[in-house]
Amino acid sequence: MEKFNLNSTIGEVKEYFGKEGKLLFPVDRDFKNRETLKEISDGSHYIWYSHINPATTVNIVNYLADEKDRQQIFYPIYSAKEIEEDPSKSNTGLYFFKGKKDAPFAINNAGGGFAYVAAMQDSFPHALYLSQKGYNAFALIYRPTRPYEDLARAISFIYDHANELEIDREHYSLWGGSAGARMAAELGNLEVLRQLTQRDDIPQADSVIMQYTGFSRVSRFDAPTYVCVGDNDWIANWETMKMRLFYLRKMGIPTEFHVYHWLGHGFGLGSGTDAEGWINNAIKFWKSNMKRK
Repeated sequence: MEKFNLNSTIGEVKEYFGKEGKLLFPVDRDFKNRETLKEISDGSHYIWYSHINPATTVNIVNYLADEKDRQQIFYPIYSAKEIEEDPSKSNTGLYFFKGKKDAPFAINNAGGGFAYVAAMQDSFPHALYLSQKGYNAFALIYRPTRPYEDLARAISFIYDHANELEIDREHYSLWGGSAGARMAAELGNLEVLRQLTQRDDIPQADSVIMQYTGFSRVSRFDAPTYVCVGDNDWIANWETMKMRLFYLRKMGIPTEFHVYHWLGHGFGLGSGTDAEGWINNAIKFWKSNMKRK
């Protein structure tokens, strides 16, 4: 029997998960414990997002509840001492959607305009889908004021705990929508990765998977890049995204681009829209660009 339904409240979900439930919902927005999972799935709560499906939210919290009974689902990326010295670091961590043993991993970064983390729409659904395809997937909860620092730490944490997590640490991809896509693009760049992690032993991501963001910087150190966006997006212009890939291709970096009709910003998995199934194309792109060791 499922533990939660559309009428379950945020407070009930948080109480069940305990410490692990603190970051399921954005801490930077006014989500009230009395609100139901159905009520929070409207545009007034997850601004900049479209096609929010309340049933998906219920599915995610029930999945995580089942997994919690079997294994660890949340990993802090900072030590207790680091959090004591900087309490804001308590608002970070990785939710783990486990796939097959020793399979590659993906880090999913939700958007939210660097104002909040829209994980229920922009990273949890992706991570769950990837895990169901056998990949090990993480959804990063980061500080909107320190996103790149937190992603760099998350990459280092996963790499250093690969044996414990039972993942292939040599093959991974970085995913993101909107602000999260900017994070993925930045840390997908080998120079930036080494600068922010202060390490040269961590390999570059096999691929960067980007949704709806106007990120335009290009470098020969960028990773292979997959892009999808709607042609009715008033925040991220599809032509800007396509033009960046043109320059990446000129540098010999593999790319793939998809634009979907009548879609605006923040469509997530795009279920029931012209974009439905895009994630399968992204997975194929990632697989085709996995580096051979």
